[in-house]
Amino acid sequence: MTFVQLEYIIAVDTYRHFASAAEHCFVTQPTLSMQIQKMELELGVKIFDRSKQPVVPTEIGQQLVDQAKRILAEKNVIDELVQIKKGILTGELKIGIIPTLAPYLLPLFIQQFTTKHPEVRLVVSELTTGLIISRLRESRIDVGILVTPLNEPGIKEHVLFYEELVAYVSKNNAAFNKAFVVPQDIDPNKLWLLEEGHCFRSQILNLCELRKVGKGHNNFEYEAGSFETLRRMVELNDGITVLPQLATYDLNSNQQQLVRQFKRPAPMREVSMVVHRDFVKKRLIDVLRHEIMDSVPDKIKLNKSRNIIPV
Repeated sequence: MTFVQLEYIIAVDTYRHFASAAEHCFVTQPTLSMQIQKMELELGVKIFDRSKQPVVPTEIGQQLVDQAKRILAEKNVIDELVQIKKGILTGELKIGIIPTLAPYLLPLFIQQFTTKHPEVRLVVSELTTGLIISRLRESRIDVGILVTPLNEPGIKEHVLFYEELVAYVSKNNAAFNKAFVVPQDIDPNKLWLLEEGHCFRSQILNLCELRKVGKGHNNFEYEAGSFETLRRMVELNDGITVLPQLATYDLNSNQQQLVRQFKRPAPMREVSMVVHRDFVKKRLIDVLRHEIMDSVPDKIKLNKSRNIIPV
């Protein structure tokens, strides 16, 4: 058997479809199928039950897939040791990042990273927290950048920084006249929120204890997909929203006037890199972490781990 065959059976197990697995491996479906059949003939067992849709591994097939993942992980460790010895850094790093971080964090470090490490290919996908966790477990991405704590079994969290949350307040809102706001100043009926699926939404619900209060009658309800939309809704209508610190750095002077900090200790969100317990590419991930921390504004680096709002 070959490393390529091991990669192919892992791909079929991941996508549960031969054509999708072949596309992921950049080969034709007949090529992938032929290599898997050769492996089955060599071992004398069926790895996949092709009579079922989606395709599923047989009992022995699942054991072989699990072993294949361990073998390829150890191969990657060997490759990394050789790279370290030669003083080079190459390879591909697949990153999942949540949408409420991507527009603000990625521009800070991507250009610097690709300039300093031209032999490394970064493949970045915007994903929800749930998808990041599942794809880490399936080895479809190498590392996630998201908001923690998650307390997910098998997932290791490495804190990067703490990001302050601030209120963004319409001039027509009562909270606009306050120097500092507290969660009780936020009227649930005038709070603009991100749509379901964003972890930031659940943090704001926790911050404002809206699950206990509930919303009153409102003849218009809107949930946005981005912070930019939330800002525009506040600017053009009466209302209030909550933004993370990084989302305020591109505000113009007029928009900055709508920002209100919370009374100390300010609410924070914890931003971390997460990996699966069996993760490889340790050196690439360490370099990524270093480049991210080099790019983060000093003011954010000084934030402390107090008043972390749960996800």
